[in-house]
Parts: sequence; structure tokens; C-alpha cells
Amino acid sequence: MVIRIVRLGSPRAEGEGLRIGTVRRPPRGVPKSEFASQNWYDVWYPNLAPSVDTMKLGQEASTPAQWAAFSRKYRAEMGAPEASRSLDLLAALSHQTNVSVGCYCASEAHCHRSVLRALLLERGAQVEGQGPVGE
Repeated sequence: MVIRIVRLGSPRAEGEGLRIGTVRRPPRGVPKSEFASQNWYDVWYPNLAPSVDTMKLGQEASTPAQWAAFSRKYRAEMGAPEASRSLDLLAALSHQTNVSVGCYCASEAHCHRSVLRALLLERGAQVEGQGPVGE
């Protein structure tokens, strides 16, 4: 059993399990009834997405220092009780079933997915791969 970190909209891996969209906004121009069939996500869960201000920091980060500032702010947000419990739940689920979490960004290395991967690993989650995938 494992959590996969995926790019939303990409083809699903065999046995991927439930795909959770950890994004602030649904995909534009896609009818809600087609989110799953178009491989976006099965469940939208913005609770694990960066806040709008933090998301902008990440999108604008062009230096290692700026990326580190984004990572610190996102980690602080994920330290809030509700987000922390959600991460704990995903970590526990990873030992029982296959689940995937994702975002739209093309590169995991420059996306909150990379921080989310680290947070899940820190909580003892079974996460596919050791670092950013799909690069």
C-alpha cells in the first residue's frame, strides 16, 4: 500500500487508488461531472493546498531562498491542527490502501507536492519513490 504523488490530469497508474486533488481551485473549463473521468481527481481536498498568498509565493519563487520561504510558510500552514490531522490520516491510510495526492504543476520539484511528500514521509507514510517524480 502506498501514497503516490501525482500531477493532476496525468494518466492514472494501475492500482493508483483514490486520487485526491490538493489544490486551491478546481480545473478551469472542466465540468465537475468529468473531473474523475479526465484524471483530474476523485475528491477535491483544498485543506492540504497552500493558502492563496502562500501559493503565490511558491509560483513566484525563482531563487532557492524564495523557495525556502515558500516551504517554511506552507509547512507552518500544514502544522495547523486540521491540516496536521489530515496529514496523519493520509499517512495511516498509506499502510492500508493505495491513495494518490496531487496538483496541476508540471514539475513536482517546484510545487507544494514536494513539500507535501516530505511532510507525509515525516509522519511515517508509505510514499512511492524517494523524491520528486515525473521530472
